[in-house]
Amino acid sequence: MNLTFDNRFKKRLLRGEPQIGLWLSIPSAFTAEICATAGYDWLLLDGEHTPNDIQTVLSQIQACGGYPQTHPIARPVIGDPVLIKQLLDIGVQTLLIPMVDSAEQARELVRATRYPPKGFRGVGYGTARVSRWDLRQNYAQVADDEVCLLVQAETQTAIGNLDAICAVEGVDGVFLGPSDLAAAYGHLGNPGHPDVQTVIENAILTILKHGKAPGILTPDENLAKRYLSLGAKFVAVGLEARVLARGVRELRQRFTT
Repeated sequence: MNLTFDNRFKKRLLRGEPQIGLWLSIPSAFTAEICATAGYDWLLLDGEHTPNDIQTVLSQIQACGGYPQTHPIARPVIGDPVLIKQLLDIGVQTLLIPMVDSAEQARELVRATRYPPKGFRGVGYGTARVSRWDLRQNYAQVADDEVCLLVQAETQTAIGNLDAICAVEGVDGVFLGPSDLAAAYGHLGNPGHPDVQTVIENAILTILKHGKAPGILTPDENLAKRYLSLGAKFVAVGLEARVLARGVRELRQRFTT
């Protein structure tokens, strides 16, 4: 049986369509499914700054499976080829890899997501969820094209190497980390600083010049609209943990005597 599991997110990036996302920090399938009902184009399952692991990511992508409009993206704690292999094998199609500073790193990440001879991803799909335990008989033929690789540029080194990173074949998009860039340029805690914004805006133009998709996260609606107007293609406009925290505090405050 040849089941079809198109990477809708990747296809829309290739068509140049902007996609709006939400950042998920709570390692729960229950809250992930609640967020999936909102109809965001993509949900980021964060494993870098949260206690998410392979098991919780698996439960989250399963929870999102009933909401075809929403595409789950997984961010591991580091670009470890072993961890990448596990995430791909459980069915993650799109990866966001943090702290990519060079073209050499980017090329190795591309190779980690491809089967030989293009890469060195271990071949074990027959017993993995990604092939639906061999029900997807054509998986080996479509696997490489199904993967979408996004890399994060969030240091001065990465910005200095941005042209070279964007030139790497197999990198589909570059995500700009505003908080880390703010810290890197001497404005810790202030990603809205004009100097940081100049770096971000120039970086968006550089990424677009190479035909790649720029992405970013900001809960500031005006900044999100600004980035979209500059050509950003995948923009997260909030974080579910902050939405929850703000909502429960505001509700309690309205009943404070």
